[in-house]
Amino acid sequence: MRILHLHSSFNPGGKELRAARLMSVFGPGLSHTVVSAQPGALGARAAVDRAVPVTYPEDFPPLAGRPGLARLHRLAEAMRGHDLVLTYNWGAMDGVMAHTLFARALGLPPLVHHEDGFNEDEAAGLRPMRNWYRRIALGWTSALVVPSERLERIALEVWQQPRPRVRRIGNGIDIAAYARKPRPDAIPRVVKRPGELWLGTLAGLRAVKNLPRLVRAFAPLPEAWQLVILGDGPERDAIRDEALRLNVAHRVHLPGFVADPARAVGLFDLFALSSDSEQFPISVVEAMAAGLAVASPDVGDVATMVAAENRPFVVPPGRDDPLAEALARLCADPALRRAVGEANRARALAEYDEATMVAAYRAVYAEALGASRFP
Repeated sequence: MRILHLHSSFNPGGKELRAARLMSVFGPGLSHTVVSAQPGALGARAAVDRAVPVTYPEDFPPLAGRPGLARLHRLAEAMRGHDLVLTYNWGAMDGVMAHTLFARALGLPPLVHHEDGFNEDEAAGLRPMRNWYRRIALGWTSALVVPSERLERIALEVWQQPRPRVRRIGNGIDIAAYARKPRPDAIPRVVKRPGELWLGTLAGLRAVKNLPRLVRAFAPLPEAWQLVILGDGPERDAIRDEALRLNVAHRVHLPGFVADPARAVGLFDLFALSSDSEQFPISVVEAMAAGLAVASPDVGDVATMVAAENRPFVVPPGRDDPLAEALARLCADPALRRAVGEANRARALAEYDEATMVAAYRAVYAEALGASRFP
């Protein structure tokens, strides 16, 4: 079976790493073609099991550009020869439109679209023209998969998708893998030294993650605390510049992307997000699985994801001070961090195990193919 993946980007991030994990779990019996709307943005390929056959064609028609009929027809033609098309986020929406326009004429395979959230250009509000475009483009999809309650409401009410087509599948991970305590040198280019305490996060270094805000919230913490940001992206210089401006660069570490977070997150003593927009962030589930308390703006489903004991530390979004106050309170109270972290781990065990997520995706893809099971 041949599966075509059209991504807005395949650099490491929540949706990309989830897709890579599903490809690995589905095993070598399937072959995959992965296309990124951003040429060369393929860093998540490192997370795909090497036994799985994957190609990354350089001659696939571009996913970005003016949506003229000729260009959309070329995109549709390129979908032929596959058994299933999987598309991800706004950056692949021209591929979805091409499928809707030409699926019947060209006999195209079924398409399942995945929406995981918005970049900085829609973090403050959805764009009406994009909403209109999505409504039309999604008209011939087999299913629209979303991870969060907020995105489910948007899909139903704003994009006007029929209820049977919209499927909410929460992100899941291998919870058991996060129970093991990592070695102090498990993260390349940074070693946890005796007496240090680590505030950590995992994120693509993109503007929507607002990591300079996290640097500002971190800066007043005692000298023993270090900020470790795992991820890659274009905002690296902005983060480093803010750390230099606040004279905390010696305590802010940017070791890059870590392919296996289970071997790193357990080194953190506290986890934080600073994003302007999220939906159902896998990084929060990873922190919960590692038994960490989480400080975060109230974005997406974060407040309902974490344990009740953690909810006081999910703070109003868009400002530095509430996040800084949440961090200061948790950093000052090891017993509180431990109690909140234990509650988070119990909730992760009960709600967010990977097996449940994988079974749900298998069911959606099997239904799209008209099959009894997938793969």
